[in-house]
Amino acid sequence: MVEGSMTQGAGQEPVVRTATLRDFRVPPYAQTPVPPEAPGAAPHPPVPQHAATPPAPVPHAPAPAHLPHPGNANVGDEPPEGYTPTERDLPVINRGDTVKMETVPEPRPVNGEGRGPLFVVGDVHGYLDELVAALAAQGLIDAEGNWAAGNARLWFLGDFTDRGPDGIGVIDLVMRLSAEAAAAGGYCKALMGNHELLLIGAKRFSDTPVNSGAGTATFQAAWLLNGGQKSDMDRLQDVHLQWMSRLDAVVEEDGHLLMHSDTTAYLDYGSTIEDVNDTITAILTRNDADECWDLFRKLTKRFAFRDEGGAEAVRELLTTYGGQRVVHGHSPIPYLLGEVGTEDGEDGSGPVVNGPHVYAEGLAIAMDGGVTMAGKLLVVQLPLHD
Repeated sequence: MVEGSMTQGAGQEPVVRTATLRDFRVPPYAQTPVPPEAPGAAPHPPVPQHAATPPAPVPHAPAPAHLPHPGNANVGDEPPEGYTPTERDLPVINRGDTVKMETVPEPRPVNGEGRGPLFVVGDVHGYLDELVAALAAQGLIDAEGNWAAGNARLWFLGDFTDRGPDGIGVIDLVMRLSAEAAAAGGYCKALMGNHELLLIGAKRFSDTPVNSGAGTATFQAAWLLNGGQKSDMDRLQDVHLQWMSRLDAVVEEDGHLLMHSDTTAYLDYGSTIEDVNDTITAILTRNDADECWDLFRKLTKRFAFRDEGGAEAVRELLTTYGGQRVVHGHSPIPYLLGEVGTEDGEDGSGPVVNGPHVYAEGLAIAMDGGVTMAGKLLVVQLPLHD
């Protein structure tokens, strides 16, 4: 039975606060052009590339809203070839609350074609309590955490680990629900997120140097900078690695083109959904560090659908792979809207996320509710009625 908090596995040490963007400086291989500092401002101290623990916090003011996002936004000039996003892209709030189980509603009826209803889940990032509560609220699991939705169809959009307290617990839950849903005539499936690629790379290649296009980088350093949790690495087993390595990157369901990242980089890997998934699986099978790094870097790009030309970018994907709408995670809705809450939560409130964000002329649906910023972990039935 699911009781109380699930943020800490049995026999584990207390969860250590995940470092926020104030806790790191960006190493040289991950730097992007930033506006010049104000006259008289003190320069930021450098940080060793492979520091195992974060240095002392260095406060700094957030960038003005009108400046380009430091992540992989396709705004103006292209970012440097070797750019690797870091924790400053996604500040983390360590949530102190324990989410209570909600009353489980009746499962939705099947649709006219004999298939169950379709649900999607945004980025989880280790927040197991929030995931359990959100699945229960939609009637997908019961009070014991078991599959309760019959032939319903459930897709996770990737990013199960990092930043939050129990990424391996999240993977274990999704793997178990996959078996239970299949036995009930439904299914629970998952897509490959950039954090799955990052965790696989950190485990396989550790500090092996890779060609980032802008100097030397390692998966281990990138994993730590992007919220990697030691407790996840300690509990990571071969079965988890095998499961992650076989995940598809793109699928089409009921006219919805599901993918993790809001980028057109998928087009680099094939002209059909099958080609994309086969190509990415083959890359992971070959186990080449440089090739895996390039895949990780491309699928970490973001904001391709947000600004001018965004609708055309979505149309290119839909024309190539099919579907009427793209549904993605990866970029938190508060960032897409330019509404990011405080890092430390001192005002007692986080970003206001009430549901998915429909944008790009109605062609794209963003599902990352910003749970790492005290936002909301979204579990939503498709199609949306907006």
